Amino acid sequence: MYHTSFRHFPLPSPLDSIPLFGWRRDLPRWRHLVTPSWLTTLAGGRARVFEAGCDAQDTYAAGHIPGAGYLDTTWFEHGPLWNKVPDAALQRVLLAHGIRHDVTVILYGRNVLAAARVAHLLLYAGVADVRLLDGGFAAWQRAGLPLESGPPRPGPAADDFGAPFPARPDYLFDMDQVRGLLRHGQGTLVSIRTWNEYIGKTSGYSYIEARGDIAGALWGRAGEDGDVNSMAAFHHADGRMKPAADILRMWAAGGIHAGPPAVFYCGTGWRASLAFFYAWLMGWERIGVYDGGWCEWSQAPDNPVVCRAERQDVKLRRHCR
Repeated sequence: MYHTSFRHFPLPSPLDSIPLFGWRRDLPRWRHLVTPSWLTTLAGGRARVFEAGCDAQDTYAAGHIPGAGYLDTTWFEHGPLWNKVPDAALQRVLLAHGIRHDVTVILYGRNVLAAARVAHLLLYAGVADVRLLDGGFAAWQRAGLPLESGPPRPGPAADDFGAPFPARPDYLFDMDQVRGLLRHGQGTLVSIRTWNEYIGKTSGYSYIEARGDIAGALWGRAGEDGDVNSMAAFHHADGRMKPAADILRMWAAGGIHAGPPAVFYCGTGWRASLAFFYAWLMGWERIGVYDGGWCEWSQAPDNPVVCRAERQDVKLRRHCR
């Protein structure tokens, strides 16, 4: 349980009524991508701010945004496939940190993908107001804003979530649902992976043996080859989200459009979660994340896969090597 100097506040608030300078007028859900300057106005307000990281408590303690609590991705997902923890465990984590369905939660990370992974699962759970700091911790530092040090401070937990849990199960797909989507042509499966992962030149991960990708998936792009933490196709050089028009144009060139259901996946869920969140910011409604991604899909021998690097389909117990 962690205490912050921020508290949840009812929406709408005066801060949300008119877009401030720097807010994204190209995003229907512009309130949910915040700037460092906006975040500074919340001191003494009613919101909860958390840094999200992976086994990074020491880094957080060395210096973090003043008043921010800490959420570790290992509390939200577990190996060996790094899928979401069971719903009961997820709810316990949220309640322990005072997160109800009606609490505004603002997330940032040293790695924006960690924050995106948590953001997606909060939306899945039913937290109505989830926001990301555009550009993450680096944006706060570039703005020359102060830090505070020390471990998270214990604070009051929430007694109950206050709403059905999870409220948006449609935001999360399992392997059987993805099989059905592909079999019946019910939507678009979008691979948020690097080019070399997509064509099967590399798996992208030391702990994933199989190379290739899910047969029938469209390439939604990610970042630099060899870096599974890169989302350069979606970001300016400083890590801020590119204009929506640029992302929509990139996706449209690959046959990915708003309207039909779109399910994003990557290796284990982090990059897919950021693509999901950006699509959500852009007003896409019928979207989800395939939690297991390539890590899970590639381990089931009967799942159809393709290895474009070898220019051949690989199906039924055959994976790229």
